[in-house]
Amino acid sequence: QLQLVESGGGLVHTGGSLRLSCAASALTLDYYAIGWFRQAPGKEREGVSCISTSGSNIDYADSVKGRFTISRDNTKNTVYLQMNSLKPEYTAVYYCATLLSDEGPCHTGLAANWGQGTQVTVSS
Repeated sequence: QLQLVESGGGLVHTGGSLRLSCAASALTLDYYAIGWFRQAPGKEREGVSCISTSGSNIDYADSVKGRFTISRDNTKNTVYLQMNSLKPEYTAVYYCATLLSDEGPCHTGLAANWGQGTQVTVSS
């Protein structure tokens, strides 16, 4: 069974940066489109950024465009989310998941094989 593991979260000040990693065990990520999602306290889980199997199709939520960059390194079986210019409203648990479609929207309804999440806290 494919298992995803997120890492790289932490506590940063406003304007700081973090790089999240999503690594896979048991299977290669080459065959999967991958999405990053987040869930803040009291809010629904939402899509942040998604990347296709080839890396040629990338989608970002409007709230993070210009600040976040998703990438994948299939040789390392890892997908990254570089987060710059962080804001307190980005505080959430960040999850990665595989996507059921390589061309679909970056939405939780298309996500599976969720990781356990990594906490990102941005202080003001």
